[in-house]
Amino acid sequence: MKIGVPELLVILLIVVVLFGPTQIPKLTKMLGSSIKNFRDSMKDGEQPEQKEESKSQDEQA
Repeated sequence: MKIGVPELLVILLIVVVLFGPTQIPKLTKMLGSSIKNFRDSMKDGEQPEQKEESKSQDEQA
């Protein structure tokens, strides 16, 4: 099941009706900062694993 242009327009219309045009910029800013924080935390979570793998490889050599 794919979401097409008409479905996206309906969703956008519902969002505008629910939140109003003045609240949408605030919501998009919060969403953007949430995504940025999530990506940063994912990068932080990967770094210790990579350090552990490099340490174990150094010990084996």
